[in-house]
Amino acid sequence: MSKSESPVLKQVALIAGPTASGKSDLAVTLALALEKSGRRAVVINADSAQVYADLQILSARPSSEEMRGVPHRLFGAWDGAQACSAADWAAAAKREIEEAHAAGAVPILVGGTGLYIRTLLDGIAPVPPIDPAIREEVRAMDAEDLYAAVQREDAEAAQTLNANDTQRLSRALEVVRSSGKPLREWQRQKTGGIGDAIALAPLVLLPDREWLYKRCDRRFALMMENGAVEEVERLLTRDLSEDLPVMRAIGVPQIAEYLRGSLSQEEAIARGQQVTRNYAKRQYTWLRHQPPEDWPRLAPDNVQLRTVFETIFS
Repeated sequence: MSKSESPVLKQVALIAGPTASGKSDLAVTLALALEKSGRRAVVINADSAQVYADLQILSARPSSEEMRGVPHRLFGAWDGAQACSAADWAAAAKREIEEAHAAGAVPILVGGTGLYIRTLLDGIAPVPPIDPAIREEVRAMDAEDLYAAVQREDAEAAQTLNANDTQRLSRALEVVRSSGKPLREWQRQKTGGIGDAIALAPLVLLPDREWLYKRCDRRFALMMENGAVEEVERLLTRDLSEDLPVMRAIGVPQIAEYLRGSLSQEEAIARGQQVTRNYAKRQYTWLRHQPPEDWPRLAPDNVQLRTVFETIFS
């Protein structure tokens, strides 16, 4: 391998953005532009809803027409009966990146799931398996008792977490009770990240918020018209556990309530739109503050691909 070829094989592009920001379209546009310049490209999903085969419509997974002939990986790769953890996805993404590099192609990661991206780049904390009895005990606690327990047993976590964030509080408490060490201590021992082994070319899309929220509303309404109800009907016939990620995905609980008769269609649409906007807001906040400061943050209409991804085109 020549010196000029070496960095090419390690390059990875990343387009991150909140839901409905147009990141998937931009990833395909980038892939096609690379093809015109003589470089092959593969788009790799980094969205925690689009991994599930059961959520074609509600996750806004790209259709074959939208893929425009560009190879796409890890879209619809998991059956809804199997939860896809950040570690599961990161392991699969590593394999796809290695295969793309081996074929001389540029991997283009696209998504808005911060935990997935962080796990792939930074690695994962080697937290031992949680004792099932401890997990059951912690998950049965009410919010007030849970927060008080975390304050006593993991003060550092209590200082950084919201008192109403029961999911993260439960995780902190079950880890310290099961392992004897606070979660932050395990997180300092992260392993398996590829951030230091690749030449990452990142882009964070941050569109105008009002435009984004209107787009979220319009897209959810269109989903209801174009098969989302039938998609949830099929999910419900599978009688899957309500705790599975696929059953808690945005739109699924709201449409399920409509199908059961506890919400009107208009109420289901309004609630689905609200949770979508809330999710986009959380993603926006994370993408604005958590990635490294030197990652470009641009509105979709301000992106000049050859400028942002200059290292990949050169």
